[in-house]
Amino acid sequence: MRRRITFPHMGTSHIAIRGMLESIGLEVVTPPPITRRTLSLGTQYSPEFACLPLKINLGNFIEAYEMGANTVVMSGGWGPCRFGYYAQVQREILKDLGCPMEMIVLEAPDSRITGILNQVKDLAEGASWLGIIGAVKFGWEKVRALDEVEMMAQEHRPRVADQGAVERIYQESLKEIDRAASRKEVRDAAGGAKEKFASLGPDWEKEVARVGIIGEIYTVLEPFVNLNIERHLGRLGAEAKRSIYLSQWVNDHLFLGLMPGRGTKELIKNAQPYLNYWVGGHGRETIGAAVYLSQLGYDGVIQLGPLTCMPEIVAQSILPLVSAREDIPAMTLYFDEHTGEAGLLTRIEAFLELLRRKKANRKGTKQLREA
Repeated sequence: MRRRITFPHMGTSHIAIRGMLESIGLEVVTPPPITRRTLSLGTQYSPEFACLPLKINLGNFIEAYEMGANTVVMSGGWGPCRFGYYAQVQREILKDLGCPMEMIVLEAPDSRITGILNQVKDLAEGASWLGIIGAVKFGWEKVRALDEVEMMAQEHRPRVADQGAVERIYQESLKEIDRAASRKEVRDAAGGAKEKFASLGPDWEKEVARVGIIGEIYTVLEPFVNLNIERHLGRLGAEAKRSIYLSQWVNDHLFLGLMPGRGTKELIKNAQPYLNYWVGGHGRETIGAAVYLSQLGYDGVIQLGPLTCMPEIVAQSILPLVSAREDIPAMTLYFDEHTGEAGLLTRIEAFLELLRRKKANRKGTKQLREA
């Protein structure tokens, strides 16, 4: 039986994954965009106290099965974070539901990048090594372009009058990257996005609050889960910057940090005075990111995580000390299937008001000293 491959949604990653898999001749079934139905299905059939990403991923797989998918490809994990057993739990749930699907887990290689290449080759059903390497390069090019476009949108949202235009350009650019059939076309799409954003006439002199989004990778990258927090921050006059982007996660988790670009080693080093051992997930990176963003002069950080996420709970317990010593206000937000947008807006509006008052007080103190 021919494999019809699907995978979980996480931010814009589906664009790069589909491009890579289709380029080596695999049949891909992309799950529908995450909706309340996706969440409802996952919540209905998952253990009650499972974390939110597991539930949404299960909903992705059920919807993809309804579209004809028979194989799931996902990355693996290890250590204290529960991500390591997602595939096993989800396989059994799908089997019990009468939706048997083959689970292929791409485990992070121990020491050589050939590990991930071998896994892709096994999946590719006879594709040549040249084709495999070309597919990986093509997927990597899309990952980098997707990050570039997202960073442009984050920078422009608080600095242009027509925020609706920012969202239109952002969505159009994602579609262009998705349609791109070569690495050159991907680069052209990213370059075109830069020109379109520049045409909006951003006010680079405008004073905006700069807020770092730190925390668990899935909650940081998936806008359905975090209730589009970056868009809300932009509308409220704040520029969001993530502690980790898709390209960084792929580079660290699958390519052993061998690709160009900043990885998490710097964040781990920054975390050492407060947390110098691994607690699973991105707990240590959360602390390091708070320190790093303080050094860059950011006004505050918002930690995001799924409810009951153990690594982020550890990080949250240390974050007040980091906030005090590094002089960077911090707020923590946890998400589950009951989290509402109204409550989120109230909290981030109050947090931004705190940041603006703190910034105004600093400015006033500086002026008094100079007088």
